[in-house]
Amino acid sequence: MRAENCICLHCLQDLPRTRFHDDPRNRVEQLFFGRFPFAAASAFLHFTRDGMVQRMLHRLKYESDRPTGLELGNRMAMDLMASARFSSVDAVLAVPLHPRKLKQRGYNQAQVLVDGMREVWPLRDPGAGLMRIVRTATQTRRGRLDRWRNVEEAFMLQDPGALRDAHVLLVDDVVTTGATIEACARQLQEVPGIRISVFTCACA
Repeated sequence: MRAENCICLHCLQDLPRTRFHDDPRNRVEQLFFGRFPFAAASAFLHFTRDGMVQRMLHRLKYESDRPTGLELGNRMAMDLMASARFSSVDAVLAVPLHPRKLKQRGYNQAQVLVDGMREVWPLRDPGAGLMRIVRTATQTRRGRLDRWRNVEEAFMLQDPGALRDAHVLLVDDVVTTGATIEACARQLQEVPGIRISVFTCACA
């Protein structure tokens, strides 16, 4: 069983779930209020420095631990599928990496989470809807304004027609200031009829 092999049963039972999904005043939604139009926003887990969630996401991002990412994606999906506020979501899109970073790492950690979600939730995959066209410097240790400036024009929408009239779930690993997700959403909102919701594995 993959869950037991990559995340111990004790850790699975103790995952620090946010229980945010049905609360329109949750921390993630408050973060994005007034920044772009969205239908709903939430996070699966609380992120704490040197905590369990940080260790799991570090393994996914830097140690090629895709099984842990897939298992987290499974559990993200099962958690969110129970929420009425996200029930009309019909497509899912990972926050993209720049092609050079993708080649260097070999995979996009957000896409691994999405792949895990789609194992249990049959959401449409619109393909390479978003592309990262600027290889930005790391967001670590940047303030909110610097983070926004760093990613302001980093993304491009490749095929708007693939997302027309869709309710898209935009997925990333961790949300802190929300600058990267906001930059993605500003591109997506140019699509006619689109609705955007946001879901991250963790919120810091």
